Amino acid sequence: MNFTVKDILEMEVTLALGCTEPVAIALGAAAAAFLLPRKEFDSIEIWIDPNIYKNGMAVTIPGTGGLKGLDTSAALGACGGDPARGLEVFDSLDEQGISRAHALLKAQKVKVNLREETGLYVRTRICAGDDTAESLILDLHNNIVSLKLNDKEIRESPLLHRAKGKSGRHTLADLENWLKQLTLEDIIELTADLDEEDLKFLEEGVNHNLALAEYGLKHGSGLGIGKAIDRLIKQKLLVRDMTSSARRLTSAAADARMGGAKLPAMSSAGSGNHGLTAILPIWAIKDFIDHDRATLLRAIGLSHIITAYVKAHTGRLSAVCGCSMAAGAGATAGITYLVGGDVHHMEGAIKNILEDLAGVICDGAKAGCALKLNTAAGAAVQAALFSLHGINVKDTDGIIGSSTQKTIQNMGILSHNGMAQADKTILKIMLEKQMTREKQEKKDDGDD
Repeated sequence: MNFTVKDILEMEVTLALGCTEPVAIALGAAAAAFLLPRKEFDSIEIWIDPNIYKNGMAVTIPGTGGLKGLDTSAALGACGGDPARGLEVFDSLDEQGISRAHALLKAQKVKVNLREETGLYVRTRICAGDDTAESLILDLHNNIVSLKLNDKEIRESPLLHRAKGKSGRHTLADLENWLKQLTLEDIIELTADLDEEDLKFLEEGVNHNLALAEYGLKHGSGLGIGKAIDRLIKQKLLVRDMTSSARRLTSAAADARMGGAKLPAMSSAGSGNHGLTAILPIWAIKDFIDHDRATLLRAIGLSHIITAYVKAHTGRLSAVCGCSMAAGAGATAGITYLVGGDVHHMEGAIKNILEDLAGVICDGAKAGCALKLNTAAGAAVQAALFSLHGINVKDTDGIIGSSTQKTIQNMGILSHNGMAQADKTILKIMLEKQMTREKQEKKDDGDD
């Protein structure tokens, strides 16, 4: 089974408004609510996997004035989300929907259950009078595989099976199995198949992610990392070079996105932050080198493909930071391509960044992700430049393999086997923090 570069872009690169884990919860709730004849809900209950739980706990939901939380995401999706918008489900939220969601939450009508099994999973059940509707999302954030109304399976719906390509023949699993067989040479050859339609689509992604960066630089959203770098450069405490420019642009976009800006990101491999990391460091260095539009956009296309390639090995959600591992690898390959490096330079750059950032954990989506994107963007530039000057990690070092393919296979083993307990420990720490906060809030309310 063979795929084209268009298949990869279609299935792996798409607009997403807000962090994709709360988005997946909201999409599942919106899809279930869409089936119900009445919209006054008696209860909403969701079952989610540990990684959706971890990544949806603390990140700000766009367009809500700073609201956060798993139950909040479900309530907002049910009360104001448009499931036809897919990963942009939050774009249809209005004040009325937010108010209705507040009422549901205040009445404690939303229940969140943690499912012990790993693998992306969002199941939603909504009761409204005598009617009950259910939705199930598996494997991919917008992949609605099942819809039920009053326990009767709905077979025909435009909301179903969003993970398939336009042909409807191939699934994400098919694509990932195919990607795993490719060598770096195979992946580079795919970029030659990018036509003008593909380049325009890639350029659209640049424009969306640049809009987030500009918002972050202007407003200092989230932690304000990008704006701080901007100030430090103006104060001449940092030098404006390729590395600082990549850090500045990428972290500013993450600041805006994690801070709840109501602007979509062009995501990559299921994550908006992956999309920011896969695109913006490459765009940021263009002012320092000679380039043409087609080469620049092909470099970004290569970055998306490498990002998807790494995620096929490490898993959609895991304990390792995909922005560092997957999108960082994509970005450094794209940077190397843009500055004229060959396949050996790209292989060296990918090995360099994976050796550098292999230990970065994913401890949920939140404002602090801007720090990790800042690190990944700078490391992507550094890894590429080192490789161009013959500095390459040896395959005798740690998890580094004899080829890009073997190195990323090793990353997959580390992600699936080595980090499984780490993921559980991270979530346990986060849940204990949440319980402590909730107890303190109840105590504070009692004191009042």
